[in-house]
Amino acid sequence: MKRNLVTLLVIAVLAVPTVWAGELAGVTMADRATVGDQTLQLNGMGLRKKLWIKVYVAGLYLSSPSHDAAGVLATPGAKKMIMHFLTNKATKSKMDDAWIEGFKDNSPAEWAALESRVNRFIGFFGDMKVGDVVDMTLVPDEGTTVAINGQDKGTIEGDDFATALLKVWIGDEPPTEDLKTGVLGG
Repeated sequence: MKRNLVTLLVIAVLAVPTVWAGELAGVTMADRATVGDQTLQLNGMGLRKKLWIKVYVAGLYLSSPSHDAAGVLATPGAKKMIMHFLTNKATKSKMDDAWIEGFKDNSPAEWAALESRVNRFIGFFGDMKVGDVVDMTLVPDEGTTVAINGQDKGTIEGDDFATALLKVWIGDEPPTEDLKTGVLGG
C-alpha cells in the first residue's frame, strides 16, 4: 500500500504542469507570454549595465527561440520585450537620450520616417524606478503597445517602428554586446 501511495505521488508531481522561468540579477521572468492567441517563449534575458549600475533586465519573447538577430527581425509574428528596472537613476532625460540614440544608431536610414513616432513613444516614459516594469508588445499590422507597471500607455503604429525598436537591443549598435547576447539566448 505504501508503495502504491509513493507511485501515485510521483505521478501526481510529474503530471503538474511546470512553469519554468528565467532569472537574472534577481529578476525572474516567466518562460511564456501570451499575445492574442499566440504563445511566445522566453528567448533570453540580458542585463543593461551603465558603468557599475545595473539599470534593467530585459527579456525577449518570440514564437520560437533564435540566437540570430537577423532571423529574429525577419521572422513574422508577435514579439514581446519586457524591461524590469533595477535603479532609480533612469531619469526621463537619460531614458529619452538613450531611446533616441538607440533608434538613430540602429536605424539611421529610417530615422526620418521614425522620428515623430519615436518622440511619441518616449513620451510614454517618465523617471523609471526600482521595480518598474515596461512591457512592449509588437504585433504585425497592429503596432507596438506599451504598458508600464500594467498601465497601457499607447500604441505606436507601423511594423517598421517595431523592427527599429527591436534593433535598439539586437541591432548592430546595442547598448552593450552582453545585453544583446543575453536577449538572443546566448
